[in-house]
Amino acid sequence: MKIVRYSLLIGALAFTACLKEPVDDGPGPGAGKARYVYSWPQIADSSTQGLISNFWNQEKYFNQNSNGGTTFNYWPNAHALDVLTDAYIRKGDPAIKSRMDDLLAGMKVKNGGTYINYFYDDMEWMNLACLRAFEATGDTRYKEVAILLWNDIKGGWDDVWGGGIHWNKDKAKNYKNTPANAPACIIACRMYGLTQNPDDIAWAKKIYDWQKATLVDPVSGLVWDGINQDGSGQVTKNWNFTYNQGVFIGAGVELYKLTGQGSYLNDALKTANNALGGGFTNANILKDEGGGDGGLFKGVLVRYLMLLITDGSISSTDATKYANFLQLNAETLWLKGTTRPQVLFNQDWTKTAPNSDLTTQLSGAMVIEAAAKLKNMGLIK
Repeated sequence: MKIVRYSLLIGALAFTACLKEPVDDGPGPGAGKARYVYSWPQIADSSTQGLISNFWNQEKYFNQNSNGGTTFNYWPNAHALDVLTDAYIRKGDPAIKSRMDDLLAGMKVKNGGTYINYFYDDMEWMNLACLRAFEATGDTRYKEVAILLWNDIKGGWDDVWGGGIHWNKDKAKNYKNTPANAPACIIACRMYGLTQNPDDIAWAKKIYDWQKATLVDPVSGLVWDGINQDGSGQVTKNWNFTYNQGVFIGAGVELYKLTGQGSYLNDALKTANNALGGGFTNANILKDEGGGDGGLFKGVLVRYLMLLITDGSISSTDATKYANFLQLNAETLWLKGTTRPQVLFNQDWTKTAPNSDLTTQLSGAMVIEAAAKLKNMGLIK
């Protein structure tokens, strides 16, 4: 093991951690006492391999968990396509593109021969992944799926509760939530970039206005989950998750890019600053939100904090603050929350576990890929 000792001040997030090379041989002696240089590209390679080795099913999808559960779940597999796209953008490896293509085909088979789904939010995650995959590869199959899904997603809007897209196709229940609306705003913005159809801008603004007026605390920027969860017609304000913060940040960034209106960026910054505290962290580490669906939540926040850094035209001070936050989380996960040699990520990024849900693994992969990108940008060491 090659150890490089040095000290580094990171403002309010100053901390001591360690990194090693090669990246898969454990923390080594001196853990917690010396600071090492993390080789993030190699770590990201290990993360990609860990995802494939522990979760890939030969029927061309990713298993529910690393412990023998082969159940197919649509929305985590959509995020798996997003993570593979991250790796492809970073490396340009044809083998990764082949895996992406296999997953695209496998998801259709496992979803009953179609990409259309009962849950609007699930289709939205898949649409976003396909749009990124198309942008990265130029493969029109991804574009075709994205267009198919977007046309179906728009059918989820009605005027109940003043507007908004339903969570699923059982509209009698009238549950409308952030995961079905803020991602749809992001989609509308990106679809406009693809088609130049002005209707998509109108959709983006309409969805955003409803989301902000209905499901965002105007003072703190905290993003609530949904309205009418309990049938009361009220917003549930004590049921808050990291991924809701992330997608509203992303919606603000995308609308800012399209319109140049600073109010959208200010909304994103307010929500991001609240998300760095606001009960979502413990000692600056994103909290454990459980396994299952909850395992994916903080990865979504990571993705859109990265979008704020890369696409938000924010100040260098804010960019450094968010980059340092993500760096601390990535280093903590890699040092404390990764089981080796399998490279399995835990839902609690401060300790290891023998197995992992696919959702949990994907959140870990997202923060590792974020660190690799930040390193490439020169925003972290």
